Amino acid sequence: MAGREFWDRSAVGDMVERSFGDRVVRTYPDLATSPYHALRDTAARSPEVVAIVDDKGRSTSYGQLLELVDAFASYLTCVRGVGRGSRLGLLCYADLEFVVTLYAASKVGAMCVPLPTKYRKPELVSLMQTADLRLLIADEQFATWAEAFPVAADDIVWSRGAKEGYGFSYLEPLGTLGVREAQGRPEDTALMIFTSGTTHAAKGVLLTNYNVCHAAETYARLLRTTPADRCLIPVPIYHVTGLVALLMQFVLVGATSYLHRRFDARRVVETVLAEGITYLHATPTVFAELLPLRPEAPVLPSLRILLSGSSHEPVRHMRLFHEWLPQAEFRVVYGLTETASPALLFLVDTPTSERAGATGVPVPGIEARLCDDAGAAVAIGEVGELWLRGACVTVGYYHGTEGAPAPDGLTADGWLKTGDLAYEDDGGYLWVVDRKKDMINRGGEKVWCSALEEVLCELDGVRASCVTGITHELYGEVPVAAIVPEPGHALSERGVQSALAGRLARFEIPAHLVFVDRIPTTRGEKPDRGAVRDLVRAAIGSIPLGGSND
Repeated sequence: MAGREFWDRSAVGDMVERSFGDRVVRTYPDLATSPYHALRDTAARSPEVVAIVDDKGRSTSYGQLLELVDAFASYLTCVRGVGRGSRLGLLCYADLEFVVTLYAASKVGAMCVPLPTKYRKPELVSLMQTADLRLLIADEQFATWAEAFPVAADDIVWSRGAKEGYGFSYLEPLGTLGVREAQGRPEDTALMIFTSGTTHAAKGVLLTNYNVCHAAETYARLLRTTPADRCLIPVPIYHVTGLVALLMQFVLVGATSYLHRRFDARRVVETVLAEGITYLHATPTVFAELLPLRPEAPVLPSLRILLSGSSHEPVRHMRLFHEWLPQAEFRVVYGLTETASPALLFLVDTPTSERAGATGVPVPGIEARLCDDAGAAVAIGEVGELWLRGACVTVGYYHGTEGAPAPDGLTADGWLKTGDLAYEDDGGYLWVVDRKKDMINRGGEKVWCSALEEVLCELDGVRASCVTGITHELYGEVPVAAIVPEPGHALSERGVQSALAGRLARFEIPAHLVFVDRIPTTRGEKPDRGAVRDLVRAAIGSIPLGGSND
């Protein structure tokens, strides 16, 4: 399945094959060379347009942003010796200093390594050791941890005094150094982004300039983003959604981005109203926390696009958003850090489609296939592992100081094995049903977590759910779930199981349920199935032989 088969000519009509290193991909003829080149071109077109409004309320135009980036790039090169291929750690909040560092690194051809500001000290130390940083740019709030960082004190540049002004203004003679030409090439690595698993298992995904520029251009074309759009970034800016799908896309287009350090549902709604936000891309967790605020803001007329990704979005929730915001398209997107964000996108407004519940079709420049364990293609309607190949797919993972990408999970001809299970319907839509590792095998019967969550969320009184499996002496595994009740609804385990009896096969009904105020999530804002498993075990001790759904 090739993305060019599904999208109209305005999106794919001019695409061409281009070679980057040993890869040949289908992409756009006017693809930006690097994120810095995109910023430079936008600043030339629209120097007075506001680029960034950060969490401190600082408003920075594209012309001003380019000046700051050029100055900091000169400092990195002339004072710090940072150049092409240098690994530059970035431990800053979602503020102007983060954006300046990101684009300055792009200008000098360095590999930017965004680090999660949510992490604790031991976790950050672990990621820094893996990345083997040449230099670290960090917010002064992390200074008390510096002794533990595996970076020499002289190799840390602090963002200082940002509350009073600009965090790099103390770095004299910042503004007097010569501005060099951009060093990055399309095939150079732009970013090393760590996958959002536990730190000991996190892998540094390498994304090239052409990966991220293709991804940003793809979003802009398919969502018809224009300079009149305004986006809010309510998700971590160091993850691929905030970094590429939002920030880099909007800089490419020349539109305005509003940055929030931390997610706060009420503040999101207030910002949408006050600033005329048109474009909101977030996780199902974020959207679930926005829904209860509908009575406080019954009309949000500026919104035109809602994009949900990172985990399964219940159809019921999407339809509630359609009732709330009928003028806005709600589209499901599927992607990975390894695809620089976009891989599959729903073609039209999802909640009003007869295929609501599907994931989408490949985006331009991406090919998809579904394979069995032997790597052979499966038939339409059969579940197989989703493999992806194309212009925004990673070249591999960081593998030590020699910098050569390790092609873990990649075939010799460039296919990425995603670890996600999906099937294709007769219209070419892909339906992602589960992570391969999350599929529950109850005595030989397969239970898909996302499909069971969908049914649970259709029940009266259920706001959100998360399904996982726990061990069972007889069946090997059985499904269990955490449920968030709607306010005013008294749910019980037996009542929910009885309501499911007419909707699901007996083996699919959760053996045990726990009721919680909020579904636990990972730091990547995905449902934390491991935490749900622990909650269930704590509540019941263990499932006895002959459990409630035998």
